[in-house]
Amino acid sequence: MSRPGSIKDGEKGPYDPVPTSADGGGDEIKLEAKMSLLNGVTVIVGSIIGSGIFVSPAGVLKYTGSVNASLLVWTASGLFSMVGAYCYAELGCMIKKSGADYAYIMQTFGPFLAFVRLWIECMIVRPCSQAIVALTFSTYVLKPIFPDCDAPADAARLLAVCCICVLAFINCWDVQWATRVQDIFTYAKLLALFIIIVTGFWQLCNGKTEYFTFEDTKMEVTSIAQSFYQGLFAYNGWNYLNFIIEELKDPVKNLPRAIGISCTLVTIVYVFANVAFYTTLSPDEVLGSGAVAVTFANRLFGVMAWTIPVFVALSTFGAVNGILLTSSRLFYAGACEGQMPEVLTMIQISRLTPTPAVLCMALLSMVYLSSSNIFKLISYVGFATWMSIGASVLCVPWLRWAQPNLPRPIKVNLIFPVVYIIATLFITLVPMYAEPMETAYGCLMILSSVPVYLFFIAWKNKPKSFTKTVVSTTRFLQKIMLVVGKSKPAQV
Repeated sequence: MSRPGSIKDGEKGPYDPVPTSADGGGDEIKLEAKMSLLNGVTVIVGSIIGSGIFVSPAGVLKYTGSVNASLLVWTASGLFSMVGAYCYAELGCMIKKSGADYAYIMQTFGPFLAFVRLWIECMIVRPCSQAIVALTFSTYVLKPIFPDCDAPADAARLLAVCCICVLAFINCWDVQWATRVQDIFTYAKLLALFIIIVTGFWQLCNGKTEYFTFEDTKMEVTSIAQSFYQGLFAYNGWNYLNFIIEELKDPVKNLPRAIGISCTLVTIVYVFANVAFYTTLSPDEVLGSGAVAVTFANRLFGVMAWTIPVFVALSTFGAVNGILLTSSRLFYAGACEGQMPEVLTMIQISRLTPTPAVLCMALLSMVYLSSSNIFKLISYVGFATWMSIGASVLCVPWLRWAQPNLPRPIKVNLIFPVVYIIATLFITLVPMYAEPMETAYGCLMILSSVPVYLFFIAWKNKPKSFTKTVVSTTRFLQKIMLVVGKSKPAQV
């Protein structure tokens, strides 16, 4: 965290923030807006579509009980995500800061609640998610080598580490390289899903419709809530472009367009992919399969069935890149507000990338790879993720009341945030009631943010020895990474 006597507050040195222009004028070292509308679309689509739709779309079916009801939930989840994304478009164009919901909660509800959101997302949800997706990538890469058994756990973890390290290097080297990786691998996963969907339509034309019924549909409130909970997790990532809005060209125009195009495309693809699966696989086969897309391919593609594991690997590689690209900006945004170590605000001198934030995210993910319970960690704080997104959407009506004069290039009808908030409460509180132990563990993990906040942020008069240690550590990290803080434009 920023401390009195830190580099920014002290004397100038060779690694202090420096102007980039020759005359020391108004240019500043900062993240550059290099991302086009197409890049924005691929970031969102690539972040949403990971391994889930290929590996196990059974979660929704488990709680709905029937194929037709599950398709309705997939469609409604997509529409629900669009409503949330529409509200985020107003927030993103009004508060043009990297960090998305963290920045919105900070401005609306203050630093404590913003830090709670930052702590859970940065320290648990994002690195755990990245570790899980990287493990899925390594599992499918190793599948041809171990066709009849599971790959050794150590080999899978080592390959996952290599995946994260390669993508961390790319993200440290150039934002455009990172967005190109995102573009290429997004196209690959869309191609794979297109092949599955076309095959499904061919099956429909041949009359394969026997599984499309409402038979055995579950009508309990808890089942409905948990089915939406599963479906919405598959759409998780629609807000990721807001995390890097400072690097998007013309965000007022491109942010809402990218969100609208991406959410519509993903909803169509998800629903049609599920239709394709159920033309060939029975509900019991879907529930019993560890990799539905692979089972589907083995049934229909013959000698070309190997292509689907390859596409799943490509899909997950792109998803790891999307998580790293956006999550590092959350670290960066938190550090800019003084709620993360100061070094995370700094930018590499020649590459103009947030190198310390990228490396921090990568290192945390690799630490979690050593744990065998990373899936449990995600489930423990899953409800907190959706509650915080609901809190971000609450910022829309709250800021309309508290700060009505803020410029709003996009102004949504208030019925949208109201509906979203009510639905969010339903899909989070009901599963909490159904699984009280997981909720209790999650609450304990959330409460762990309180002592951290009190010690590192609220307590201002720390011992000089602590302050000196922080300053010297920051200087050392600046030197080895060749990074400087965001410099401020010259005063006129």
